[in-house]
Amino acid sequence: MAWDTRRVDVAVVGAGKVGTALAVLWRRAGYEIVAVSGRTATQERAARYLPGVPVLPHAEAADLAELVLIAVPDDEVRDVCAEIATGLDARPGRLVAHTAGALALEVLDPVRITGAERLCLHPLQTFPDVDAAIAAMPGATIAVTADDEAAFETGESLVRDIGSNPVRLDEEHKALYHAAAVFASNYLVVMTALAEDLFARAGLDDGLERFLPLSRATLDNVAALGPQAALTGPVARGDAGTVARNLEALAIAAPDAIPAYVVLARVALDLAERGKRLGPQERGRVDEVLARWT
Repeated sequence: MAWDTRRVDVAVVGAGKVGTALAVLWRRAGYEIVAVSGRTATQERAARYLPGVPVLPHAEAADLAELVLIAVPDDEVRDVCAEIATGLDARPGRLVAHTAGALALEVLDPVRITGAERLCLHPLQTFPDVDAAIAAMPGATIAVTADDEAAFETGESLVRDIGSNPVRLDEEHKALYHAAAVFASNYLVVMTALAEDLFARAGLDDGLERFLPLSRATLDNVAALGPQAALTGPVARGDAGTVARNLEALAIAAPDAIPAYVVLARVALDLAERGKRLGPQERGRVDEVLARWT
């Protein structure tokens, strides 16, 4: 596949936050966005962010383009791909891509009978809305998965043209890569919400405002030192007594938080041990405390 990517016609099937942001950025880079498709909100979103771009049914939009980006929810990708495949003319060199981090390329198999090639572009970033996505995509890492060297190079060009940083991701590692992203982002939010709730139960109604500097400093330390050196707290010190007091307090005020505390404490023990922060005796004392709460 030899493309001058700046002269590629693009259709976005599923113009939500990610799909719309990519369309806006490709348009700014000189690409022609020929059509988008999506649900009820797509019409308004396209009018605001992509004026002049028609909103069409999935298959009709896809058939207009050399690059078809499927940016629907993960569980819908296979069915949407099958839907658009029925309306695509046979055009060798067409590229059909999806943005699902955990899905393999095989979900795009229906379009191969039309001569289309497969690609995945997954931004390693979180996007609460379209404006945030447009702002955060440049400079972000985008994982590229493809069938061959030519498709990888095309995917990398598509990423670089919007100011993002491509990284090649083998197909067999996609689900593991996505699980890592869930820990890095989604579960970070979950732990923050849990901390906010516990601070409130401890009498600090403005806990989020007060502990966010702690959270930000922790991430800064991780960036500067790496996770092993940045780890602090009672587990890293082998302070079994404090761990016991934490769990006793949770048993009274928030027993539903105990399983998360225990699981994360054991992960912290492993991290501290790998970093040679704990000896066998210190670890053993903390393990004994945790064992009483499982």
